[in-house]
Formats: sequence, C-alpha cells, structure tokens
Amino acid sequence: MNVDDMILVSVDDHICEPANMFDAHVPDKYKPLAPRVVTQSDGNQVWFYGDLRGRSLGLNAVAGKPRELYNIDVMRYDEMRPGCYDPKARIRDMDAGGQLAGLNFPNWTGFSGQVLNQGPDQAINLIMIQAYNDWHIDEWCATAPERFIPCGIVPLFDAALAAKEVRRLAEKGCHAVVFSENPAALNMPSIHSGYWDELYAACCETETVLCCHLGSSSQKLLPPSDSPTSVSMEYGFITPIFTLIDFIWAEFWTRFPKLRVALSEGGIGWIPYFLQRAEFIQDRHSGWLGREFAEGDGPRQVFERHLLTCFIHDPVGCRMLGDLNIDHVSWESDYPHGDTFWPRAPEALLASLEGQTDDVINKISYQNALRNYSFDPFRSVSPKDCTVSALRARATDVDTVTHVGRAPGEGDFEKFLELRGLSAAS
Repeated sequence: MNVDDMILVSVDDHICEPANMFDAHVPDKYKPLAPRVVTQSDGNQVWFYGDLRGRSLGLNAVAGKPRELYNIDVMRYDEMRPGCYDPKARIRDMDAGGQLAGLNFPNWTGFSGQVLNQGPDQAINLIMIQAYNDWHIDEWCATAPERFIPCGIVPLFDAALAAKEVRRLAEKGCHAVVFSENPAALNMPSIHSGYWDELYAACCETETVLCCHLGSSSQKLLPPSDSPTSVSMEYGFITPIFTLIDFIWAEFWTRFPKLRVALSEGGIGWIPYFLQRAEFIQDRHSGWLGREFAEGDGPRQVFERHLLTCFIHDPVGCRMLGDLNIDHVSWESDYPHGDTFWPRAPEALLASLEGQTDDVINKISYQNALRNYSFDPFRSVSPKDCTVSALRARATDVDTVTHVGRAPGEGDFEKFLELRGLSAAS
C-alpha cells in the first residue's frame, strides 16, 4: 500500500482541556466548586478540583516540539500547540498528519477520571463528571462529529451511577468510557469482586467499550533508587501486562458475553508471550487451581473475544499478528503526548506493517476502530476525501514545528521522579 492511500483513525489521542471547559456545563449554583486552572507563582498553570491537584501538562503536550524541548514538569497553555486544547486547531493538525479521526482521552483528570472521582462530595463529583462529558461531546466532538470519537468519564465511586452514565452517554452517541486498568490500586473494588456487574451489563447493553488506559490506576512501579531516569520511564509502560492477566483470568465472561475491554496505549508485541504463558498455566495447573472455562474456551479465547488492543509503533508486534485477533488490533497516534509520531505517523505505521497485505493494513489503520467503537465518519464525508494525501493537501499551510516551550531543567527530572514515587535524594 502507498502511504498516500491510507486512511487513519486513532483509538488513543488526548486533550489538554481548555481552562473554560466547565463554564457552559456546570449549573450556576455549583460553579464556585468547578475545577479551575491556577497560575502559580512560577508562572506555570495547574488544574485544581478543590484541593485536588490535576495531572500536569508537561510530556502530555509536546506535539511538534524538538525532543530537546520535551519536559515533564507543569507548564502553560501558551507553551504548547493550540491543537492540544482547541478542537478547530486539532482538526488542522490532524489534516497535516493525514489522520481522519481519533478517540480522545482526558488528561488533567487522570486517564480514568481519577481526580474528578476523588473529590470529597460524591454528588458534586457526579455533577462535574457529567459536565466534563457534556463539554467533551457537545463542544469538542460536536466541532466535527466525523473527526472525533466520543469517550466519556464515569463515576467510579458508584457502579450503579456509572451504569446510568454509560446509558446517558450512549444516548448522546458515545460508546466508549474510561475505566481504570486496576481499580483496586485506586482503593476501589477489583474487577473480580462483582461490584462492577451493573457497569459491565450497561456496557454490554449499549455496545460501549471499557477503555483501560495505561497509567489509569495511578500505580507507581519502583525501580532501584539509583537507576537512570530512563529506567523509570520504561517501568511506566508495564502496567498493561497486569490488566491483561487480570481480565483473561476473570470469571465473569459467561455473564457478560458482549463486554469489550480496550488495553489503551498498551502496545501488542508483549501479548503473545503472556497468552502463551496463560495457556501453559491452564494446561499444567488447572487441576489444583480450579479455574474452569466454558467448553472449548481458555485464556486465549477470552482474549480474542473480549480484549481490544492498539499500538503506536510496534514492528515486533506486527510480526506476530497471527498470534492476535487481527479484528481487534488498531492504530493509535497518542497526539499530543511524547510518544506520538505526528505529523509523520502514516509513514511510521506503514513501516511497522511492512510486508502486510492491504486488507490487514486497512483493518488496523481504520476499519477495526470504526467497527469496535461504533463510529461512522463516512455518513458525511466520502472515503476518497479521507486518505492521508487528501487530508494533507488541505493543510499545506500548517506549520508542524512547535516553536514555543522550553528546555527541561532540574525541576523537570525531580517532578518525573516524584510521579514515579521516587525523589531526587533517594
């Protein structure tokens, strides 16, 4: 396949939410309690929900910057591309990168909406979660419904309310919601507890995907304290392994046969080994472990039926696609985070898929995303106008180099270690 002929739909992008996002969606009496952006004494801008500090911008807003300007510490909106927080500018950047559409995860709230779920008043938390969702669907996605796949936050502090919000969102055309990769790490019931059954049932009923994004459990995996910073960086990408293992051994699948769970930003190259190991455990140890599957089923069948996967750049995983369910593998851009290949993502994806047929490339680049997330951009636009070359032709004036920002300093490394549960002195 020629890169110009590809159609790209990402199942993992992010929004650096604008400071005014709650203005039109929180009732007047609750506006004093709404999350807000605070400009600190050092000039950096930080989200706060009451006394709860939101996630920093830093590496979450580096699209288009030279690598030397990447930093982890908080920063300002004027130090990032407008496409990070403005949907119209995002569309222009998507055009420049040859990307038709994308599903956008939250940012400052945490990837499973942790901050909005952890406020002390659950009634207020629900108001703010619903306000976030209404902004996301009615403003961000409504700017161009053929370009944005809606993804909502649910009140994880109450499974019944979460199920109700899933149904409300489905009525608004949203069929993806964020869920923690490990809710037990957030002091919530585990996926095995039965607590989440109402949520699982609502997702089955509405064909909604539970998206377990990397980092959505706020877990901190601690390397040796004297290890290089790059060790901590790589440790941060291990948690999807735990999520996969938890879900393939879960015992609720016969009760929720239509439930689908996405390992968002999880990559795929590591999965075949852990599936192989799970099958080995079932074969060698099921006699004393007592884990029974439906006849003809096992860990691999659970994975192939229920789990959705994706990758940014994974040549190793693409060489092992025969060990995965090819209908459940999708591409992700991760714009505007530090791992994104924007604006050269089409070329990077095609390099990962070297030697694959056009049918396989089309499934991974866009078809699987459209089917699995109940999204149809072609209701309002012709596929021939959605190719990489067609979109890029509309954005030849877009400057893809981000000229604002700053080089990282000592404070950035200290912040990175803090996020990983370490400290510069340890």
